[in-house]
Amino acid sequence: MREIQVTFDAHDPRALSRFWAAVMGYINPPPPGHTLAEGEDPFDAWWDFLAKAGIPEDQRNSASAAQDPEGRGPRLFFQQVPEGKTAKNRVHLDVRAAPGLQGDERMTALEAECDRLVALGATRVERHEPAPPMAGGHIVMEDPEGNVFCLD
Repeated sequence: MREIQVTFDAHDPRALSRFWAAVMGYINPPPPGHTLAEGEDPFDAWWDFLAKAGIPEDQRNSASAAQDPEGRGPRLFFQQVPEGKTAKNRVHLDVRAAPGLQGDERMTALEAECDRLVALGATRVERHEPAPPMAGGHIVMEDPEGNVFCLD
């Protein structure tokens, strides 16, 4: 089996990786050889690590990552690019927020997760009602940089 990494082009890699870590229940890993102290922000640790490595301040937010703490899900990598998003994503993530649920129970669970993600900085785009037997219903959203994803 091969492992995959999902890579996002981003204006602000740290902010977007922090958002997606919160969405997915992932962590933002510390720099190589560093163990985070209780309550230590991994981004502060990275800033110090990069400063000690001589990386200029204007390049310290060129990349960031989020990963599954249990190692099951794909690593998410965020790389800084100069241009903003200009068109619809050709690939998007479906966040499985209500697996196994159907009908009103499913849509209630999706709405609750939608509210949580909006509080983190996501934007709600549209709700699609269940259409059995082929569609269980979902909510289309955008992350803070406009990347489309679905709550499924």
